This record gives sequence, C-alpha cells and structure tokens, in this order.
Amino acid sequence: MIRILIADDQTLLREGLQTILNLETDMSVVASAENGLEALEAVARHRPTLVLMDIKMPVMDGIESMKRIKKDYPDTVVLMLTTFAEDKFIVNAMAGGANGFLLKDMPSDKIVQTVREAVNGDLIMPAPIAAKLASRLATLSDESSDAFDEEELKRQGLKLTERERKIILLMLEGHTNKQISGALFMSEGTVRNYISVIYNKIGTSERQAAIAKLKELLLQDAK
Repeated sequence: MIRILIADDQTLLREGLQTILNLETDMSVVASAENGLEALEAVARHRPTLVLMDIKMPVMDGIESMKRIKKDYPDTVVLMLTTFAEDKFIVNAMAGGANGFLLKDMPSDKIVQTVREAVNGDLIMPAPIAAKLASRLATLSDESSDAFDEEELKRQGLKLTERERKIILLMLEGHTNKQISGALFMSEGTVRNYISVIYNKIGTSERQAAIAKLKELLLQDAK
C-alpha cells in the first residue's frame, strides 16, 4: 500500500487529491497538512511512503519542509506540487533532494500514474518543469564563466572546467554534496570526485578552508 501525505494550504486541492488517490486500491491518504511545519510533524507520526508537497505555504514553505523530511526520513519520496515553474524554486527543490514535481492541473489519471512512478524510483520531471530547469542550468553555466576572477586564476596557475565552476558556485552557496548532485543531475559519488579534484587544485582537503580559498577566486562584485 502506498501511504500518502498531502501538504497544501488550499483545502479544496487537498480534498480533491485525497478523493482521487483514495479511489486507487493500492493507495491511501494517511494524513494532510496546511503548511510545511504540519507536514514535517505528520511525517514523523504517520511515516508515509510519499509526500505531495506544495511549494509556497505559510509558517514553513514546502522546500524547507522537504529538506528537513529528506534529512530525517531519507527514504520518503517527496514530490513538489506546483502550478507554476519558477527557476529558483526548481533548482532549490532539486538541490534539496526532491524526487520531482507534480503539476496541480494534471489530469487525475496522470496524477495517479506519477505517484506510482515516483514510488518506483523514477525522477518526475514534467516537460514544462524540465524546460525551465534546462534554462536555469544554462544560466548557471553563464554565471560560472562570469563570476570568477580570471586574472587571479591565472596568477595562481589554476584551470577550472565549466563543471568544476558550477560545483564551486553551489558549494559557496552552502549546498551539500547531495544537494549539488540533485541540482546538476550527477551521482553523489561523481560530485565527490569533482570536489576532490578541486581540493587538489587549490591545495586543501578541508571544506571550510576550501570555501575560504575559493571565495578569493571570485570577482569582487560576485562575492
């Protein structure tokens, strides 16, 4: 049985989703929540298989709630509910460990199919979301080229690939290896390998020391 928690501040949407999902013989909505904090508490009580999590909610937003759920209950599948596709939310959600997105205006049969696919381990990325994410990653690529002080890199004899630059920027934003792997669609092991290479290039093996050193390589207006 797929045990489901629905977190959304709109009563009509919660009840609508609950009706759709409870019609399935292999699904049961075990709890609902009006905000991210309630969702976090409900996960602790009910231990659902999957959480449908609205992004923008009062008290605690869905992305923060999802991050905490993933930290405390890493096997819980979390799909972010959205009616829009804003770049910053997509990247933040993926970096935080979300298993994908579910558009609120999907047909009911597609919603059911998406839940099953997510529980089976698929990364759920509807076409409009995928397009926005691709656009955001392209922007990140541009930022990675513009953010670094090329003269300082040259002075220190450092050559950084585009992928290394993207990872460095995410590191400087405070993202963990797992979050970076989600944001860049890489395995966590691959991210660790890239970071090891970066450490070797700058001559340190400690993350905080590396971050301090890497900040020196950014342009002044990018700090």
